[in-house]
Amino acid sequence: MTLGADEIAYCKGRKYATILSDLDRSHVVWVGRGLGRETIDRFFNGEVSDGQKQRIRWANCDRGRAYTGAIKEHCPNATLVIDRFHVVKALNEALDAVRKDEWRGLDKRGRQAIKGLRWMLGMHARNRSKKQSRFLNAPRTSNRRIHRAWHCRPHGRVLKDEFERVWHFTYPGAAKQFLKRWMTAALRSRLPSLKRFVTTVRNHFDNILSFMGRPLTNAVGEGINRLLKIVKNRASGFRGLEPFADLIFLTIGDLDIPAHIPSDLRTL
Repeated sequence: MTLGADEIAYCKGRKYATILSDLDRSHVVWVGRGLGRETIDRFFNGEVSDGQKQRIRWANCDRGRAYTGAIKEHCPNATLVIDRFHVVKALNEALDAVRKDEWRGLDKRGRQAIKGLRWMLGMHARNRSKKQSRFLNAPRTSNRRIHRAWHCRPHGRVLKDEFERVWHFTYPGAAKQFLKRWMTAALRSRLPSLKRFVTTVRNHFDNILSFMGRPLTNAVGEGINRLLKIVKNRASGFRGLEPFADLIFLTIGDLDIPAHIPSDLRTL
C-alpha cells in the first residue's frame, strides 16, 4: 500500500480535516477532524492494526513534521517520499524572498526594472522564452543580490534550473553526490533565504532521494482533492465534518457498496 497524507478545509471559519488516502487505488481511507500530529496519531493508534501498518510500503506527503514524524514512527516498512511539488515550491519561495527584500529598498525606477520578475523566477526552464531568459539575466549589473540568487552557477548552469536535474537521476548514489554539490553552490550565494532552503533539503535529504526509488508525486493526491472540492461545492458547504466525511466515502472512499446489497435486491 502507498499512503498519502493531506488536508482540506470543510467549512467556513478555517476548519480543516486530515485526509489519508491509498494512492495505489486512489481511495480515501480515513478522514480526521483537525490537523497536526495528534490527529494523524488517532488513525494509526485506533483505526489500523500492526499488520496493516507493516503492509504500508511507501508514503508520500509534504514537509510537515506531523506527517513525516507519524509515518516514520508508525510505519516501520514504509519508505517516505517528500512531495516534489512542495520541495520546488520552497525553492521558488526562497528566490522570491530575495526579490521581495530588494523590492523594498528600490526606488520607482528600480522597481520598474524588475517588474514581472516574480512569476518568471518560478517558471521551468523549458517554458521560458529567449526574451524572458534575457530579462532574468538583466540583473547581472543592476541588482547583484537577485543575480546571485538566480545565477550561482554550479557546472555552468543556472542554480534553480540545475536543481530540477535531481528528479531525473536513476541511481540514488549519483543523485546524492549531485545534491551535495548543489547545496554547496547555493551556500556560496551567502543569501539567507537560500541558506534556509539548504537547511530544509538537509533535514529531508534521504526522503528527497527516495524519489529515485519510486517517483511519487502529488498528482494522485491532487486528483483526490479536486474530487473532494467538487463534493463540497455541490453541497454549498457543510455545517459539520460528519456529513462531509459520509459523502467523501460514498464518492471516493474505500467502500464496496454493492457487496452490502443483498443479492436478491440487485438488478441484473
